[in-house]
Amino acid sequence: MGTTRREKDSIGELDVPADVYWGINTQRALMNFKISGKTFPEEFILALAQVKKACLIANMASKKIDKNIGDAINQAVDEIINEEKFLDQFPIDVFQTGSGTQTNTNMNEVLSNRANEILGQPKGTKSPVHPNDHANASQSSNDVIPTAMHVAAAKSFRDDLMVSLTKLREVLEFKITEFEGIVKVGRTHLMDAVPIPLSTEFEVYKQQIETSITKDLGLLWETLTVVPLGGTALGTGLNTPKGFAERAVKELGKIVGFKFTVNPVLAEGISSHIAIVRASAALRSLALTCMKMANDIRWMGSGPRAGLGELLLPENEPGSSIMAGKINPTQSEALIQVCLQVIGNDATIAAAEGFGSILDLNMSKPVMIVNLLESMKLLGAGINSFTENCLKGLRANKERIMQQLDQSLMLVTRLAPVIGYDRATEIAKKAHKEGKTIREIVREDGLEIENLDELLDPSKMV
Repeated sequence: MGTTRREKDSIGELDVPADVYWGINTQRALMNFKISGKTFPEEFILALAQVKKACLIANMASKKIDKNIGDAINQAVDEIINEEKFLDQFPIDVFQTGSGTQTNTNMNEVLSNRANEILGQPKGTKSPVHPNDHANASQSSNDVIPTAMHVAAAKSFRDDLMVSLTKLREVLEFKITEFEGIVKVGRTHLMDAVPIPLSTEFEVYKQQIETSITKDLGLLWETLTVVPLGGTALGTGLNTPKGFAERAVKELGKIVGFKFTVNPVLAEGISSHIAIVRASAALRSLALTCMKMANDIRWMGSGPRAGLGELLLPENEPGSSIMAGKINPTQSEALIQVCLQVIGNDATIAAAEGFGSILDLNMSKPVMIVNLLESMKLLGAGINSFTENCLKGLRANKERIMQQLDQSLMLVTRLAPVIGYDRATEIAKKAHKEGKTIREIVREDGLEIENLDELLDPSKMV
């Protein structure tokens, strides 16, 4: 056997490597889209295979595909889904046609060639199993690709993101309890402000995370589980048996493990991907929350002597190749970079909907789903790394916190209602100039203020 096989399509003939399961259309795509070297992630390919299996079952139920051919395709698709075989047979660049047609065709060719092999026929024959007539029966890239987009996104949301968020929330709750009773200098505009409980700052992070989980992200599940499968070209349902959409979507739910519903306007899920946009926007919001948390913690952990030094960060690795003994807030820095990437991905997704959704087809499907899946996976992994390697091991530097609190000029705020704003300002400026505490200046100036110790007690100010 030679190293190639000769295949023919409507354009002409072309050599395809003899041992691969893809066919002539995939080979043409490899020639025509040499752009990034970046292919669809495995989770998308597996989601597409699950969609193909659902369509196959629906086609067999309606007698559109006979049992012999159907069983062979089913074995081929199960090898991909259950055994994760042939994942190296999907080499096409992400930057291809905006409908994802090349990748849909790639899957059709792999399934049909493997099915023919199971039936004792060589690759490339297109008989008895044909990539279009059988593997793609009752389907179009227009409805199959966006359905796979939703399947992959919903699975990543559940498995990658929500698991990490749940763990983050639990650790934040633990830290709130651990830091209870510790009062520190508050800061606005990066300048000293009135005291605030350390636990309150962590309650802020927890509240924002809970809002993301219950509100922003909570709506995603409903939108991502609505799919346009059965719409074929433009949402018309052309060339599908009666009841195909409902049957295929029901089977898809059984295969994936959670319920999907048919988009009531199939054309909407093909011409626009606003559900993907909303998902990305929710991830952007979550990224901003995580960025605040990571930034705050690295600021509070700055030092150890010339910074704020309020938090003691876990010593995970040396921080410098030249400055001995240096420890850096590496987990915060990593999470911030993850968040920046997610924000950038969101900008791409929003633009892809705006520029790509024209008339009856959004032609930016590949770049939208690849960026969304990357954002989900990155955020999930980044949050998990930060939780495990930083948040869990955070400790309050109580000695440093008390030292800063004692020196705080903003304790004078409690005196303003008693002696007036202007007089309080004078005391604060004098204390700062002379390097003394508010209490020392009050006593030196001979001011008689009732309950002075209670007024200047930081714990009474929170």
